[in-house]
Amino acid sequence: MSKYITIDGKRIGQDEKPYVIAEMSGNHNQSIDRAIKLVDIAAEAGADAIKLQTYTADTMTIDVSDGEFHIDDGGLWHNRSLYELYQEAYTPWEWHAQIFEHAKSKGITCFSSPFDTSAVDFLETLGAPAYKIASLELTDLDLVARAAKTGKPVIMSTGMATLSEIDEAVQTAREAGCRELVLLKCTSAYPAQPEDANLLSIPTLRRNFECQVGLSDHTMGTHIPIAAVALGATVIEKHFTTCRADGGVDAAFSLEPHELKDLVEHTRDAHLSIGKARFGTSSSEATAKNHRRSLYVVRDLKAGQVLKNEDVKAIRPGLGLPVKFRTKVVGLSLQHDVKRGTPLTWDIFK
Repeated sequence: MSKYITIDGKRIGQDEKPYVIAEMSGNHNQSIDRAIKLVDIAAEAGADAIKLQTYTADTMTIDVSDGEFHIDDGGLWHNRSLYELYQEAYTPWEWHAQIFEHAKSKGITCFSSPFDTSAVDFLETLGAPAYKIASLELTDLDLVARAAKTGKPVIMSTGMATLSEIDEAVQTAREAGCRELVLLKCTSAYPAQPEDANLLSIPTLRRNFECQVGLSDHTMGTHIPIAAVALGATVIEKHFTTCRADGGVDAAFSLEPHELKDLVEHTRDAHLSIGKARFGTSSSEATAKNHRRSLYVVRDLKAGQVLKNEDVKAIRPGLGLPVKFRTKVVGLSLQHDVKRGTPLTWDIFK
């Protein structure tokens, strides 16, 4: 496995801070001005990338509103047709160039999830620096192969997929030319519950497929991504919006601007906290070490006196001999006068 992959000049790897992808999805609510504002929010929060979704209702399904085309699962999109949902949620293709350019002007990378091969062809005309395959598209091996053939990094979400299905998608991508791959643990529920996150899948994905791994998170809040980073996630993807109260197809499980900023900061802190397996005193603990207990003289003593047990006490600060030497010093003779409050050191004794 390569130690790093690179998207738009930015390295992704375990030695690097987590790569945070801010997912716009359908939270533009069919307003280009809102979409541009979301780019600004992602950039100001410090996200590494903003991600779109590239499809149309007609490339996703057909305009039928009954039977299996009607959503009847009691979730966020209950009692709607698939076609109606995708019509509301899709990002108009004529907006993409403007969004890509605005992201570039703000110093944030922009790429997208294509939902069919025609979307990859379109995104190639915009110079997309990477491709994200959504969980529901992982088994569309034609789409996986088309994205991989671009030679760009490919990020694949694994929600609902078995290890066998993931393996098939990974093999397809690699055989088609993908050399920079990221797999994201994902729970395809909206919102997802923490107990369904199963974050121990992250190190398993890394071992099995020898690639960068991360989390595409649909839980509420930022605490699950922080835990994911502690388990080795190098990429974090999260939906965000201007304000959940504004509504929209994905708003209910999306972060607000201050939460997105927290996500960026807290996952980076989590990464820093991993550090290395080490013991002993760190530079930041140097002064704290002086507040350990140590041995001090607690009464005035004269030269030649033999130190008694009641003459010495284990107290703070820690400038005297370690407490473990108490039995060694009791019974020794002093070579000079010692005042109360003097730390015991070996040169006090004859």
